[in-house]
Amino acid sequence: MNTYIVLLRGINVGGHKKVPMAELRELLAKSGFENVRTYIQSGNIIFKSSFSDIKEIEIRVQKSIIDHFGFEVPVIAKTRKELQVIFDVCPFSDEKKENSYFVLLHDIPKPELVSMVNDISFKNEEFVIIKNCLYFHSSIGYGNSKFNMNSFEKKLNVKATSRNYKTMLKLLSLSSEN
Repeated sequence: MNTYIVLLRGINVGGHKKVPMAELRELLAKSGFENVRTYIQSGNIIFKSSFSDIKEIEIRVQKSIIDHFGFEVPVIAKTRKELQVIFDVCPFSDEKKENSYFVLLHDIPKPELVSMVNDISFKNEEFVIIKNCLYFHSSIGYGNSKFNMNSFEKKLNVKATSRNYKTMLKLLSLSSEN
């Protein structure tokens, strides 16, 4: 059995796409996943599975949500090891890292798209794309930044979801217990 961290995008935000975590845990347990746990209400799931194919896990989770809740949400699954590597290779100093966001990309974007996006810059903001993660830091805070994840998704032609430093730490901690 492998431990997986599954990240959902765009649930329980502003009253849209409501997914109660207790209901989600029960649904995923019935779908064949074991030791299903969730963290906060924003779509962070940790479970064990005998499935070893990440794509199959993402499809099963997405299909379960569509069948049960009636809407589609982007799903990104990672092994604990993959999430740890993403966390560890953050290019920012420790001080910046603690106030940064990890925009997890479903796929590694094409180099020519990364090159085009690298030309974007905003005052007090910086980002670095390494493989399947866009690391973002803003000295004025995420909520005050000009950074727009939807825009980067379109420009990079990938689905994405973001988590802050504290959430990443918690997911890594919970997945080591799983």
